[in-house]
Amino acid sequence: MKTQKIITVKPQGYCGGVLKAIETAKQTRDTYPNKKITILGNLVHNQYVKKALQAYHIDTIEDKTKTRYELLDEIKDGIVIFTAHGVSPKVYEKAKEKGLILVDASCPFVLQTQKIVKQYLDQDYSIFYIGKNKHPEAESIYTMSDRVYLIEPKKDIPIIQTNKIFVTNQTTMSIYDIQDVFEQIKEKYPQAIFHDEICNATRVRQQAILDLKDVDCLIVVGDPTSNNSQKLVDIAKKANIPNVFSIQTVDDIDRKDFEQYQTIAITSGASTPTYLTNQVRDYLTNPIEKPKIRIQEIL
Repeated sequence: MKTQKIITVKPQGYCGGVLKAIETAKQTRDTYPNKKITILGNLVHNQYVKKALQAYHIDTIEDKTKTRYELLDEIKDGIVIFTAHGVSPKVYEKAKEKGLILVDASCPFVLQTQKIVKQYLDQDYSIFYIGKNKHPEAESIYTMSDRVYLIEPKKDIPIIQTNKIFVTNQTTMSIYDIQDVFEQIKEKYPQAIFHDEICNATRVRQQAILDLKDVDCLIVVGDPTSNNSQKLVDIAKKANIPNVFSIQTVDDIDRKDFEQYQTIAITSGASTPTYLTNQVRDYLTNPIEKPKIRIQEIL
């Protein structure tokens, strides 16, 4: 292989919120060894984490056509785990009314955003929330009130008649996208209050890509459903890295396709197991057969 250098971008991989969510799920099984445990949606956006949790007899229900509130109807008994992305207060109350045992694996940064939004709603503000439609984190916010307006990047900003507007965002958005939308809102609503809620884990992972120098190729390891992973791809393209590849596992690449690059950088999304990223790096670095993915080693 002609590649001269392979760079492991730092930081990358699991963030604190993901680690907390996975540990919470495992501890729940330890605490309730014989109880039925169901996760309301994917605990984190990685299908290999989902498969690994099945080994702990922890089930996941997911349906992209349903909200978390609607999906909750499918859990009849036992324990429900709320995912790292958080849920709205309505979901929380419905789960209690069903008599389920509640375990909240929400990321602290998501809970912080929910708290801030509620504070401004209580002060009669309208909320402009920049996020991704139907993403569970965004859903936990924009379903809180009909005074929360979801704004997606490159979409129209709503026209409303009020002087009390609070603007915030999903924690895993692109730093570029957020600033662009903030500026557009400022033009229409100069009186608006702005609060950037991109979490530090997202910010430093994006900045690490922007700081790369003289890289021929970047590989982003992450699940296609992971918003933070896709934003790393977007950031890399805006940083003019000439070749950017989004993959899920080592199975998605062939070493021969990378022989043309002298400097390869590898990063991964905040919900990507280190095990999967290491397999990609080892396969490109060493003259070995493509490694097999062992689900029992994911967690």
